[in-house]
Amino acid sequence: MTVSVISAGFGRTGTLSLKLALEQLGFGPCHHMMEVIEHGGTQVPLWNDAVDGKPDFETIYAGYRSAVDWPTAAFWRELAAHYPGAKFILSSRSPQSWYDSISETILASVWARDKWPPPAVEWLTMVSKVLDRSLGGAREKDDLIAVFKAHEAEVKAAFPPERLLVHQAKDGWEPLCAHLGVPVPDTPYPRTNSKEEFFQNMKKADDM
Repeated sequence: MTVSVISAGFGRTGTLSLKLALEQLGFGPCHHMMEVIEHGGTQVPLWNDAVDGKPDFETIYAGYRSAVDWPTAAFWRELAAHYPGAKFILSSRSPQSWYDSISETILASVWARDKWPPPAVEWLTMVSKVLDRSLGGAREKDDLIAVFKAHEAEVKAAFPPERLLVHQAKDGWEPLCAHLGVPVPDTPYPRTNSKEEFFQNMKKADDM
């Protein structure tokens, strides 16, 4: 088994819904930050090594057929080269709605170091480094939106059209299935990970 589908989209662009969609289409298991939380003992050290310039993608993604969300999105260029046969997706949403979502969820959690639960400190430290790799240390709204736009432009410019799909959750199944060459399911496209669900999932990190 090897990784055949990778999303370069930042977190809070429908990545958990995309994970569920890919798994329903037969491209599972799909790696997502939730996988890092659930397997922190092995995943966190591996991602720390990746941030330090020593990625072991074969070990990180052992057993996975697809990967979305951070930390994956922070290494999209390296992964494009490492998995030359993989199809890419850029999970997306409007820059303003992305900022509104990430500022109230991921950034509100990661930037509140004084509130980090002790069991999650190692994981959140790694997440902070991954975010810095993607966001370049941006903190203000205008800077974050500019980084988001620049990231999407870079991804779009890096791939031929046949290798990349720009996809929003509202686009549903059809473009995703056409990109991957699989039939369209007769069930609704997954919709999950609201702000409330995000913080429920964050509680799992307390048990790491």
